[in-house]
Amino acid sequence: MSARTKARKRALDILYSADMRQISVPQALAVEAERAASEPAREASWLYAREIVDGVVDNQAEIDELIETYAQGWTLKRMPAIDRALIRIGIWEIVFNDEVPDGVAISEAVEAATVLSTDDSAGFVNGLLAKISQVKA
Repeated sequence: MSARTKARKRALDILYSADMRQISVPQALAVEAERAASEPAREASWLYAREIVDGVVDNQAEIDELIETYAQGWTLKRMPAIDRALIRIGIWEIVFNDEVPDGVAISEAVEAATVLSTDDSAGFVNGLLAKISQVKA
């Protein structure tokens, strides 16, 4: 597993735990930062995970607006929390991070949805992120 894939997983854990525990993302990030400080071997994945989470927080209004606009028939509240977090990460990488090709961002989100979410989630995540990638281009 690549360092970026591990970082996406860490970012997903932070966003998902904040959502499920109903705490702020910065609060969840602080807890993870404390844990990361004691694990120097995982520093490479931590740095990109933090970049993802900070990017999602800094751009959340625009990210959520894109979700609401293109998620036909689905509101943010109706989506499974894991899908919401995966989609936010994917949108941040597609729209705000030029270092990651759109196809990679979509593929990583779809793979995570396949493993971690419902049977229908991978298709939903793929369709939504592909549409946003298309619109962005």
